[in-house]
Amino acid sequence: MKFGKIEYLNLLPFRVFLERKISNSQFHKVSKRLRGVPSQINRAFLTKKVDSAFISSIHSKNLRCTNLGIIAKGEVQSVLIIKDNLINENDKSSETSNVLAKVLAQNGKVIIGDPALKYRTKNKNSSNFIDLSELWFEKYKLPFVFARLCFHGSGNLIKKIEANFKKDSGWIPNYIIESESKRSGLNKNEIINYLSKINYFCDWKSRRGLELFLSLASNHYKTSKVLYQQTE
Repeated sequence: MKFGKIEYLNLLPFRVFLERKISNSQFHKVSKRLRGVPSQINRAFLTKKVDSAFISSIHSKNLRCTNLGIIAKGEVQSVLIIKDNLINENDKSSETSNVLAKVLAQNGKVIIGDPALKYRTKNKNSSNFIDLSELWFEKYKLPFVFARLCFHGSGNLIKKIEANFKKDSGWIPNYIIESESKRSGLNKNEIINYLSKINYFCDWKSRRGLELFLSLASNHYKTSKVLYQQTE
């Protein structure tokens, strides 16, 4: 089974869980090899180069997905738009967040993931950026689903992973937090605070938020899809 692996901090609890719970060494070997930013993992999954991955929600409508996702209720810190009325610049590593900016009618430069966290930390007292998840919640009072764990095959294994992660998803050893701190340039408290903003389980409000986003995004998705195809 080939698993796509996103290296951003938002999936750190899931990565730690897999390393602790999945005993199949071949699975570990493949999952560590097939890594990348969200747009690269989307492409690998949609072209069936990987069997399972967290897929950007903009692509998830007709896929086989679990109830695991990357979800925020309000501020998320890692999906920003740097305000500029004169430019509209997408983040090449993103797809859902680029469309979210359009749905929310925000102009500027989209920035996601660990780079967004670093930018926010360095500019925390600035008013030149907007947290898109926070803006979404202010407007619609619903969580925002950035990605969903989807799969092509090995459904039984994926469902087992989902069930086990629901039972054991919170503990991250201190040495891993320290390692991520050195890698990301964020201190341990900033990492812990950030992870507290993320939820991984889709409840009915999350599903309603996802449905609303996909409906609102339909006018923008055609353009997004064309751009996506051109980058393949």
